Amino acid sequence: MEALIASGLEAMGLTGSVPQNAPALLARYGCALLEKNQVINLTAITDPRDVATLHMLDCASLLDCARLPGKTLIDVGTGAGFPGMVLKLLTPTLSVTLLDSLQKRLDWLGCLAANWGLPGVTLLHGRAEDAGHAPALREQFDFATARAVADLRLLSELCLPFVKVGGRFLAMKSVDSEEETAAALPGIQRLGGTLLGVYDYALPHTQVTHRVVVVEKCHPTPPVYPRRWAKMQKHPL
Repeated sequence: MEALIASGLEAMGLTGSVPQNAPALLARYGCALLEKNQVINLTAITDPRDVATLHMLDCASLLDCARLPGKTLIDVGTGAGFPGMVLKLLTPTLSVTLLDSLQKRLDWLGCLAANWGLPGVTLLHGRAEDAGHAPALREQFDFATARAVADLRLLSELCLPFVKVGGRFLAMKSVDSEEETAAALPGIQRLGGTLLGVYDYALPHTQVTHRVVVVEKCHPTPPVYPRRWAKMQKHPL
């Protein structure tokens, strides 16, 4: 995995902006993921080559559309740590909050952070629709990320309340998400955001192209948002 990640980062033009040992760190992360995946379900991707490309390099692509050093980021629905933990390993000065509803996943990520001596990693157990109303979290982050498969209308309502005015929400989506993005625009504006654009990127060593939808927070999110999950699903913005 290490050689594959190293050549991938080089092809993406990121070698000079990440730590020299970044490929080794991400490969170590990938091996730990596959080992733990035998105990709890963390990923459906189990081939080491795919872990290197479809997880590690995919998450690394966010470095092309965000300046993360010295910033704060919340990864909503982090799962096995994607993209939050990858971005932390690639940007040591980034302060990362990993939010997930499953404590077992957070326990594993916490063990990794402790064993590897990673400062600036906060683990948060809960649901985004609840955490988004907490004063200590609401509009406190420079960036929010989400790699979930949920509709962008739902993701925007879950994530934008965490982003401070002037910050950005980075949604990792597929390249065929034009209609989904267009449908989300009215809700994004209601939540205080504006669409800056989309960034399409090809993953090295694959035939896969993915997209990041970049939303800037221009105004505070109205206090009523986020709503309860059931209401979001029934009546998306």
